[in-house]
Amino acid sequence: MNILLVVNNPKNWPLNIPGVSVTSARAYLTDPTYSEDRTTKVFNLCRSYAYQSSGYYVSLLAAARGHKPLPDINTIQDLKSQHVIRVLSEDMEQQIQSTLKPLQSKKFTLSIYFGRNTAKRYDSLSLGLFNLFRAPLLRATFIKLDQWKLDSIRTIAVSDIPATHRKFVIDAASDYFSGHKRRPRKRSTPRYDIALLHNPTEGYPPSNAGALKKFQKAAEAVGLDCEMITRNDLHRLAEFDALFIRETTAVNHYTFRFAQRAAAEGLIVMDDPDSILKCSNKVYLAELMTRHGVPVPKTLIIHKNNINKIAEVLGMPVILKQPDSAFSMGVKKFEYEDQLEEAVTQLLTKSDLVVAQEFLPTDFDWRVGICDRRPLFVCRYHMARRHWQVIQRDEAGNTSGEGSVDTLSIGEAPDEVVKTALKAANLIGDGLYGVDIKQVGQKCYVIEVNDNPNIDAGYEDQVLKDALYREIMGTFLRRIENRKRGLNS
Repeated sequence: MNILLVVNNPKNWPLNIPGVSVTSARAYLTDPTYSEDRTTKVFNLCRSYAYQSSGYYVSLLAAARGHKPLPDINTIQDLKSQHVIRVLSEDMEQQIQSTLKPLQSKKFTLSIYFGRNTAKRYDSLSLGLFNLFRAPLLRATFIKLDQWKLDSIRTIAVSDIPATHRKFVIDAASDYFSGHKRRPRKRSTPRYDIALLHNPTEGYPPSNAGALKKFQKAAEAVGLDCEMITRNDLHRLAEFDALFIRETTAVNHYTFRFAQRAAAEGLIVMDDPDSILKCSNKVYLAELMTRHGVPVPKTLIIHKNNINKIAEVLGMPVILKQPDSAFSMGVKKFEYEDQLEEAVTQLLTKSDLVVAQEFLPTDFDWRVGICDRRPLFVCRYHMARRHWQVIQRDEAGNTSGEGSVDTLSIGEAPDEVVKTALKAANLIGDGLYGVDIKQVGQKCYVIEVNDNPNIDAGYEDQVLKDALYREIMGTFLRRIENRKRGLNS
């Protein structure tokens, strides 16, 4: 990948960065050579990104040319909005407080050069802000009232860099740019690159270590270079052609920002942001399934004015679901009506709407794994011993019991189970989903559609073995190729 710095006047450019080309904004905007080159990554270091200025048009045209500019137009707009700055920085609240706590002053300015600061103790905070506001040169201002808060963040011109910082900036830029080139190639050059986002410290990840290795091996088998990345690598997404999220997702979580950023960069991404949004909210799923005639347990959307209707409509026992619950967490069963009011009231302090469903006792739940609108595996998740769920957790959320899992081929599973799962998943999209179904007699009821479903070595892959991983990586390859050719995936 060619690295191109676009500045207002190269003659006044004071930083000589090895292996990096520099051109003027005017040349980049007017020279047809740049519009023909598809291997360039543009770093826009113009003095101003004001609307319809040269700096603004550099990022706008770079995006149209497939040059993946830094900053892009979305970042330029975000930096103009105090509301967006405040909302985005909320996720870094704890880090901001812990990093700035030792300071005695009421105001602090942080200069961020390609995600780093001259003082190493601020590197983590600098990288976090760089991941949120992806511009090469930034200056963040914090003020302290009761607590520290990000008051403003803006791009800075090279002329604003103190002379004493310039060698550091050259080193930081050189390290950053080398990251775009240094990933070693395995065997003959793979056609494309895929990033696999995981969390090495996650307690209950969607794929165990064995499965992650199998995904990497499968990627190589189909011609993809797969690199494991973590939450600190958001700024590197532009290096890749695809993103595969193998970490539990949530809307109010960095996994969602990864999905959004990857989609904005033009990467093929699973889970895509739309799927995360839809699958993560049980209120949405209940409404969607009901509207399209997909069988679900009898359901009531609870708000503060209909709490007393739960037992009357659904009977007892009843299941209460926190709207953004995932994989049975935030889902509780209540045997008696007098337990409901306190529980519902507590849930309504977190969300204006809560899902209540009738309880359907079964010995196991079906899970149908679907990718690209095709069923790949079918599992029976048996209930934990003397418990009504597959996983039994104590009050602290720790696993205290777990049921067994057996996997069937698609042909062995009941047709109605597979058919119902496909109908439900297709309402969400064409990504990777796990559809949970309860079967009562001959009738199937969709409990939920999960993005980011479990695929663990030794469980979901019992039937297809390594072919399961190749099927999923093959989907990525096909979609990347289609996108490169300008076709729908």
